[in-house]
Amino acid sequence: MNRETDKLADPVFAERYRAMSARDARFDGQFITGVHSTGIYCRPSCPAVAPKPGNVTFYLTAAAAHEAGLRACKRCLPDAVPGSPEWNTRDDLAARAMRLIADGTVERDGVPGLAKRLGYTPRHLGRVLASELGAGPLALARAHRAQTARLLLAGTDLSITDVAFAAGFTSVRQFNETMADIYRTTPGAIRASAKSRTASRPGGPAAGHADGHADHRAGTDTAPGAATMSLRLPARAPFDGAAVLGFLGARSISGVETGGADGYARALSLPHGPAVVRLAVGGTATAPFVECDATLADVADLAPLVARVRRLLDLDADAAAIDDALSADPALAASVAAAPGRRVPGAVDAEEIVFRALIGQQISVPAARTALTRLTDALGHPIDLGGFTRLFPTAADIAEHGREVLRGPAKRIDTIVDTAAAIASGELVIDVGESREELESRLTALPGIGPWTAGYIAMRVLGSPDILLTSDLAIRQGAARLGLPDEARALASYGSRWAPWRSYAGMHLWRSSQA
Repeated sequence: MNRETDKLADPVFAERYRAMSARDARFDGQFITGVHSTGIYCRPSCPAVAPKPGNVTFYLTAAAAHEAGLRACKRCLPDAVPGSPEWNTRDDLAARAMRLIADGTVERDGVPGLAKRLGYTPRHLGRVLASELGAGPLALARAHRAQTARLLLAGTDLSITDVAFAAGFTSVRQFNETMADIYRTTPGAIRASAKSRTASRPGGPAAGHADGHADHRAGTDTAPGAATMSLRLPARAPFDGAAVLGFLGARSISGVETGGADGYARALSLPHGPAVVRLAVGGTATAPFVECDATLADVADLAPLVARVRRLLDLDADAAAIDDALSADPALAASVAAAPGRRVPGAVDAEEIVFRALIGQQISVPAARTALTRLTDALGHPIDLGGFTRLFPTAADIAEHGREVLRGPAKRIDTIVDTAAAIASGELVIDVGESREELESRLTALPGIGPWTAGYIAMRVLGSPDILLTSDLAIRQGAARLGLPDEARALASYGSRWAPWRSYAGMHLWRSSQA
């Protein structure tokens, strides 16, 4: 009894235990409930009888639960939920590592490559992750591979061998051993159980296309060896999906992207080749998801694709907490009520965002689209996949040929080409492994890049939640419409009350400017 009292005296434990006892789905993915009396771990909303506090340990990651000897609950499927918003709201080493692990860095470069990218030794990185997240980088990557594999087993007709390599395992033996260790069952049994659940649901097989599940089929317009997947990616409610898709569609580049509030599609480059992704919002207000049809040159790119789409649409944001905080300001309350669950658009190609920002600063959205389309037509790599004809140009292509294509003031062209050269040479690194402070510092050190551009890039690439672009004309116009200060310094001062969610407040100001 003393042990339980001691645990409940910890305010973090007590808060999580209350959320678990209430089966509050808002906390799914934010932490994991380990139940040592049964040897399983669950999502907070698991319908099972609430365990006693003394039998419970809360973990931030599935990998930590695996390291503690627990297996995933077969009833609530704790890995089929939105991801933790912590990896965006935090900007420390652990969060940066988690962002890179989700993008497949360990599968491509190993733990030494991950550590080098983060600027630490593998030993130090392992100590930090084990201390803060309960598992080292290999265990975290293994858990991520297992979750991807379960998704494929549960919802596709890929062979067991194809699932193993698509999830990032190096051999079928390694795959089988990992799945047995984590789920205490075989890949075949996971697939059979998923089919049984699907058949038992009202509506039959169609109803089985559930959160996190996928459907695999041969695409009629895919290249030889390519595969087309249909996924449902769960979003954390509330989710204003139409707004984020509309934002992306309004800025779409001909040949690379198309879309609007009803859907968005684009071509992109992944580690093993080009891909095309088509996105649409589905589900209900309390259980939203995004329909994601993806055509991949190599199924091994599935995990990086899912991670990048989730970041693009900000699916893991703690929308309820953000809305509660922003609606406390009477100036934003009506906007939050009218558009709950606003998201900050992210990126599927970090370097692309740099050139979008550099080319789009101080000009209108239509003018930026025209300039970006011209650049892509001239320098983008040609493809013929899913109806798309171009990939966005690489930094190396822009560095070499940008002056032949770009129009505008000479200083701006110099900035764009010089930045492209810095990226192409490796002098400037733009990806999710950066911290906000480091990224903005490196950007503003380059001639011609100011705080707006650096802040916009950090917001889109890193998902930084607390950036208010007070020099942005549309944001200042939106602020004026809401009766807020429209001068940059005054707006920055007023906006400090929105911390740590100033990026989301900015999306509401943008919305107001378009009203």
